[in-house]
Amino acid sequence: MNIIYLLLPLALILGSSFALAFIASTRSGQFDDLETPAHRILIEDDLTVSLANNSISENKKGKMK
Repeated sequence: MNIIYLLLPLALILGSSFALAFIASTRSGQFDDLETPAHRILIEDDLTVSLANNSISENKKGKMK
């Protein structure tokens, strides 16, 4: 029974601190746009691959002449 006196306030403090952290991050705009960062990663990879392919094809053209 003594452990309840320790764990119950600890659980309430921990739960309320996570709730306050979530509310603060939501108000600051942390979760405004969830899709763009994921798409940006894919776009950057595509640009890097296409730039690498262009430089390889240009090197091959230069060697053929």
